[in-house]
Amino acid sequence: MTTSTALLLADLAGVAVFAASGASAAVAKRLDLFGVVFVGFVAALGGGIVRDLVIGKVPPLAFADWRYATTAAVTAGAIFWLHPQLARLRTTVLVLDAAGLGLFTVTGTLKALDAQVPAVGACLIGMLTAIGGGLVRDLLTGEIPVVLRREIYAVAALVGSIVVAVLYGLGQTGPIPLTAAAMLIFGVRLVALRRRWSAPVATLRPPRTGTPGSPPE
Repeated sequence: MTTSTALLLADLAGVAVFAASGASAAVAKRLDLFGVVFVGFVAALGGGIVRDLVIGKVPPLAFADWRYATTAAVTAGAIFWLHPQLARLRTTVLVLDAAGLGLFTVTGTLKALDAQVPAVGACLIGMLTAIGGGLVRDLLTGEIPVVLRREIYAVAALVGSIVVAVLYGLGQTGPIPLTAAAMLIFGVRLVALRRRWSAPVATLRPPRTGTPGSPPE
């Protein structure tokens, strides 16, 4: 299997899992068939569209290659019809989202590097590719985007994109090392969820009453 074929399969797999993630979230919000397919479609392809526009690939693959749109729509439609058999939709969404995070981080970073984007910029593009779909999914379903919460999400994608950039610099771009990188991101995300790892947040202090030197009331 060539690197380009492996990259295409990983990209389509990422589209499928993010479409399933978006569709599952839409089903949980009781949206109709069109709403479920639309949320799944945007969740699957939003990050890739941003990536392609940033690296100057116009039109984006989501519109230029029928396989991307078809994979997203078919997967989302399947989730709509099969959701009664999917127990505990929240857990399903989280697992699928973690899988999509890993796959899209790898493919987004690689495509940016192949487009001659410097390593730092490629890592940022890889992270944006990975978090873009989940960000739009959460906004469409009325949730605070997971990337803005305390959970380890964008950080996992950024660390994974750095790993991919290092592998690329070492010439290790075959299916095995790239799959390992995607699994690393997937594992970090799931462990962070299970152990409730979180990024620090600002401490809110109660407002002070009165002015310095004023007599007590």
